[in-house]
Parts: sequence; C-alpha cells; structure tokens
Amino acid sequence: MRDPNVSRSVAGQLSPERRADDLRRLRAERFDVLVIGGGVTGAGAALDAASRGLKVALVEARDHAAGTSSRSSKLIHGGLRYLEQLEFHLVHEALTERGLLATRLAPHLVRPVPFLVPLPAGRGVRDVPGRLFRRSYYGAGVATYDAFAGVFGGGRGMPLHRHLTREGARRVFPSLKAEGLAGAIRYYDGQVDDARLVVTLARTAASLGATVVSSARAVGLIRQAREVTGVRVRDLEAPAGSPDAEFEVQARTVIAATGVWSDDMSRMLNDVGLRPGIRVRASKGVHLVVPRSAITGETGLILRTATSVLFVIPWGGHWIIGTTDTDWRLDRSHPAASARDIDYLLQQVNTVLDRPLTRDDIEGVYAGLRPLLAGEADSTSKLSREHAVFEPMLGLLLVAGGKYTTYRVMASDVVDRAARRLGGVRPSRTADLPLLGADGYAAMWRDRADLARRHGVPVGVAEHLLERYGTLTLDLLALIDADPLLASPLAGAPEYLAAEVTYAARAEGALHLEDVLTRRTRISFETSHRGLESAEHAAELMGAVLGWDAATRAREVENYRARVAAERQSQQMPDDVAADAARLGAPDVRGGFVRDRGSDGDAAELPSSSR
Repeated sequence: MRDPNVSRSVAGQLSPERRADDLRRLRAERFDVLVIGGGVTGAGAALDAASRGLKVALVEARDHAAGTSSRSSKLIHGGLRYLEQLEFHLVHEALTERGLLATRLAPHLVRPVPFLVPLPAGRGVRDVPGRLFRRSYYGAGVATYDAFAGVFGGGRGMPLHRHLTREGARRVFPSLKAEGLAGAIRYYDGQVDDARLVVTLARTAASLGATVVSSARAVGLIRQAREVTGVRVRDLEAPAGSPDAEFEVQARTVIAATGVWSDDMSRMLNDVGLRPGIRVRASKGVHLVVPRSAITGETGLILRTATSVLFVIPWGGHWIIGTTDTDWRLDRSHPAASARDIDYLLQQVNTVLDRPLTRDDIEGVYAGLRPLLAGEADSTSKLSREHAVFEPMLGLLLVAGGKYTTYRVMASDVVDRAARRLGGVRPSRTADLPLLGADGYAAMWRDRADLARRHGVPVGVAEHLLERYGTLTLDLLALIDADPLLASPLAGAPEYLAAEVTYAARAEGALHLEDVLTRRTRISFETSHRGLESAEHAAELMGAVLGWDAATRAREVENYRARVAAERQSQQMPDDVAADAARLGAPDVRGGFVRDRGSDGDAAELPSSSR
C-alpha cells in the first residue's frame, strides 16, 4: 500500500531507483496477484487489483506498451461497424468505457475527434432513391450510436452527429473528391495516445503500491503439484552472466495478459497434459503517417473497403491512415509492414482524395498485431473482438482477446476471478478512480495562460504538456524551473521538449532510447527522419538520468539507427516473409529476445518448472 504521506504523483514515479527497489521486492516478497504483460490489459489488471487493496506485481518483458498497445489507430471508440453486425453488446460496452475515459478517468488523454462518413452519390437522377436510402441507412446507424452513448455511455463526453450536404462536407474536408459525393454524416469518437495511456495506467498502479518492473521477462511457471505458485523471471537489464539475472517470484495468483503471446503461456502447460481451451490469432494492422499539409480537412474520415473499414485520422500536425487486417504468423515482437501493405493503404485512401497521396508523402509507418480469439472464419476481420478469461490450472488465469477501448472491463473480469480464489476482496473500483494527471485537469486547463505565465513558458507549451500529462504537467514545469535548458525543443523534433525526455527516464520507466523515441514520444513515426536527428540529443538527456557513459550512449544510438534502417528496408519488401526477414536484421535492444514466431511457427517454447 502507498504511504499516505507521499503524493500520488511521487508514489507513481517509475524511476531507476524505484526499479531497483521493485526488483528487490520481486525476489523477497509473496504477492496476491502477479501480472505478466505490460500492455493495456496487463497494466489495467494491475491497477484494478491494487485498487482493491491487493498486493500486486507487474512484470513486462520489454517496455510498457511495447507491443500491440502502442501500435493501434489511437482511437477510443464504440465500434460503429459493430452496429451493422448487430453486436449491440460490444457497442454498449465500448461506449460506456469511452464515456468514462473521456469524462472521469482520463479526460487529459482521451478527447473528442470528429469523423465524416462520406455518402456516395451514385449515377444520375435514377439513383435518387439509392442516395436517400444510403443517407437514411447510415444516418440511422450513427443516430443509434449516439443514442447508445447517451443512454449507456457513462457521460457522453462527445458532441452529437450531424448531416452535411455535399457542399457542407467539402467545406470541412476540401480534399474530398466532389465527383461521386452526395454528402456526409459527421460524428465523434475518442482519440488517445495509446502508449501514454498505458504508461499512465502502470504509474497509477504503482502509486497504489504495486510493484512494476519492465525488462523483466517471465521465462517459466513455478508449480507445486497441479497449482501455479509463481513465475521465474529474467531481468533483461542485468549484466551478462550475472547470477542474479534469473529469480523466482512467489504469488498466490498469476494473471497472464500477454496478448498475441497468449498461446506461449498455454504451451508452458503442455508437460502436465492441460489444454487451456484458448487460442489467439494475430492480425496485422499497418498505419501510414503523412503531414497535415498533405490533406486538407478539419475532420477524420471513415471509409468502407472490400474487407473492413479505413480511417483517416487527424493527429496533431499529421494524419494517420489505417488500417490493414491480415493474418500474421511471423515474428510477433517486431511485426513488419511490407510494400504491399503500404500500396494497399495508398490505393484505398486515394479513391476519395482529390490529390492522390504517394510514397513521397509518407513520414512514418507502424505495424501492430491485434490479439483475436481464434474462430472458424478464415478472415481475421471476422474473428471475435470479445475477450475471454480462462483458468487452465489452479493459480493461473489467462485473459485474451478484446479491444483497447474495453481494457478496464477485461481487467475487472480477470481480477474478479482472482478475487474469488483469494477471498475477502472488495469489488472493482476503477470506474471511479481517475488516472494520474486527471484530478484537477479541467481547472488547470482553464487557467493554462496563468500557468504558463507563472513558469515563464509560452501558452502553447503549457497546452502541449497538459494534453500529454494532465496535472502532472507541474512535474515537468518543475524540471524546467530547475534547469531552463530543458524548455528547449528536442533536436529534430520541435513538437517535443527536452524536459519530456528527462521526465521519461526519471518518472516513466524509460530504460532505452527507443522507449522514448517510439512510445513516450511518437517521434519515430511523426518525423520523416524517423527519429534519427533526435537520437543523440535524447541519448544525452537520458544518459544524464540513467548514468550512461559515452560508450553506452553510442550503443543506444547505434541500436536505434539499426532499427530504423531495418524498418525502412522491410517497407520496401514485396511481402510479409521478406519484410519480416529484413526487420529482423536489427538486433533487439533488450537481450534475451530471439526470433519470435507466431503460434503456427517454430518459436521456442518457454520452460516451466515445478518444485
């Protein structure tokens, strides 16, 4: 439990000193709940359990949100297309969570973003009935979406939809082709920096006393007879050959929230003849990032494709275009975007733009994997976005599937199962627990001009920090007050401050250069140089906090350069296999990672142990 004399923001700092102390706790203490996986579901589960007063630990093999949870479409949404599939329960659940996040839990991180649903005109006067039908059909769907949000949404947090004529649609989105356009419907969903939300979840769990350690890989289950009693963990930051690199963590309950790695946990039980009854397939989603100047518009777009939907999403000074939805059985740690993926997205978006985009417009590309519960359908776009909780063995719970927006529901469900085993545990309270940075946010945003004046920074800087850190902005401004040089922009990335890199290493658990350039900031896909021009400056700032010598700084920069080169090469490859091989040409910055095939590939199985 947290010391009541320590503020939440201080108690939630994931500092280098905190990591060392948490590693000692992992070795010495027995936990009520040990969570494996530092994505949105795992961080959410750790927060849920800690908020109930349980003794909690979270271990993540790489960085917080290093997998799927930093590579999404950056949306908190109800899933408009699920209405068409009559999956009303999914829409209800997701819109409830969207409302909670936007109004109560994380209003500093989740905010409204408008979208247009373009309505095709058809051909000639004879298509007038068709145009009326399409407007009525899509209008009814969006109206139902708004109605669900208003009735079930836990506080709407989003404006209502509106019908637009063709001229009205082109006023708000001039880049839409006039030809074939009958009008549009404008509606709102939520937008989030997915990686920042995960880090905030982990920090909020830590502020409640949870032990939170990244670069700590679960390499085996500890069993007594047919009960799981803990996990064997490898500290990937330990010196090579260190006898303390591997150790056992004792826990009354282990929760595996490992996303596309869920089948690995299942295979760890093969030696006792158990079949957990859960299979997860990985679906690759690729996104392109282009500058805001490449497309003229004030809203996003949602477009129907032959197999799914395509989003064009405003993202600060950029647009995000995505996504693909294809089966992936290759390396899961570093899914690669191929030339085929990029060409597909350009082809689809250019059907509605008056000036076609080309590869020259692309600033960044990122690829992520969705963990889908495996079904009978051949197409991953038809697999379930619902989640499931399994208890394959006493003391071990697996949670898989679901979607980013409903992470809190997944976390609550799996901790409920753990609570039944532990006994005497109070119900989930995360629906009423603001994340770090949310308390007092509305008032601080209202007074942002005064905040900027008091700390001697432009109002735009204060707004930028508030939208990324909420009331934790005070922590960053304190850094700038102590060292005014930290108010300067980061080299090669003027949208970010040097203070943000320092803060990432001091308080947000960033251990490597790529943690900052790809997740604490999004420089790796928001700049045409992919972060190369920022790497040395960022390494200098991080090194001052983490104690890096010149050789370590040089090694971090070189590792990052190799990563960027491998990603660029993969994006020139014609297919997944060639792209995967090219991406794996760069070594992982964290030791202990080998070629990590999907469940149908030939990945090495993690060992299990018993006593």
